[in-house]
Amino acid sequence: MTTYDTKRIYEDAKPGDGYRVLVDRLWPRGISKDKAALGEWCREIAPSNELRQWFAHDPAKYDEFKVKYLQELANNPEAAAALARWRSYTRVTLLYSAKDTAHNQAVVLLEYLHLHESDNLRVIP
Repeated sequence: MTTYDTKRIYEDAKPGDGYRVLVDRLWPRGISKDKAALGEWCREIAPSNELRQWFAHDPAKYDEFKVKYLQELANNPEAAAALARWRSYTRVTLLYSAKDTAHNQAVVLLEYLHLHESDNLRVIP
């Protein structure tokens, strides 16, 4: 069973993070590849440029962003492929650069994972 968590990429990498996946479309400012300590950069499942620019991390738009992003994920074969890859890990940490820890794509992606893998998923609150 895979355990999923979310974390800002600006926080230090820790062994307990498990397999670290950056889920931003753009590389975060000020982060070197060494500091990121990524297992993978999965930009293919990040929100589209259009959706990302429309949302602009505005909490007032979050509910609509969530619906639109979940639709993008449902229509994105890379999302299913990512789930299949990540199932082989005990722990996966979804990394994001947004300052808002409650209104970002990693939170939505975590919900997507929960919806599509609920029998084999343990989510860290």
